[in-house]
Amino acid sequence: MESGYYAAYAGLLARSQALDVAAANLANAGTAGYRAERDYFRAALLGPEALTSQLDETVNNFGVLGGSRLDLGQGALTPTGNPLDLGIEGQGFFAIRTQQGVRYTRDGQFERAQDGTLTTQAGEPVLDEKNQPIRVPVGEIAVGVDGAVSVNGAIAGKLGVFAFPSGDALTAEGANRYAAAIGVQPVAAAGVVHQGSLEASNQDVIEGSLQLVLMQRQAEMMQKAVSIFSNDFDKTASEDLPRVP
Repeated sequence: MESGYYAAYAGLLARSQALDVAAANLANAGTAGYRAERDYFRAALLGPEALTSQLDETVNNFGVLGGSRLDLGQGALTPTGNPLDLGIEGQGFFAIRTQQGVRYTRDGQFERAQDGTLTTQAGEPVLDEKNQPIRVPVGEIAVGVDGAVSVNGAIAGKLGVFAFPSGDALTAEGANRYAAAIGVQPVAAAGVVHQGSLEASNQDVIEGSLQLVLMQRQAEMMQKAVSIFSNDFDKTASEDLPRVP
């Protein structure tokens, strides 16, 4: 019976964590450049105790939920008409300099600071291929599909668009900022830059709502299972143990 209790508890833990992920995805369905997180699971037999332990002991280690990783799928590109709104089609992230260091984003809502620096709406410099800020003189701005920024026909710089091997190589910081994992070096991406457009979240609202309801119901089922086993333990303690000589 204890094995069943631990299995039910492991299921409740996993579904509760998956519920948090689903809630965060749905809450950011309207956030520009947001990358949804997807939870994944691993088989209990692949755990660290696989070669020396029984299945119930592996389950008791709560090694069922593998974690969550970023979904790097494309979000919808929406035209805005703003020349400093930039969206990426395909792989790649813009690089920005924050107080915490270089971070990566798909949110291309940029603006020109008073000193001419291309920045995010939070005032963080947008970086070029060499991780240096881009200066944009006053004039008519054009951004090519390769990220080249020109003003009145003269090249002012080129946006750095960087790719990562998988969602595991990035760690989310806030709604649409990401840090490279330790030891991971981004490479130049082949994504196409669209001027005058923004990329929406890659989390569909309807799908996200259904996923949230599903996670809620599964978590409730696991909670009920834990309660049943707990009641059985209480019954054993109150009725059976007193009869033990």
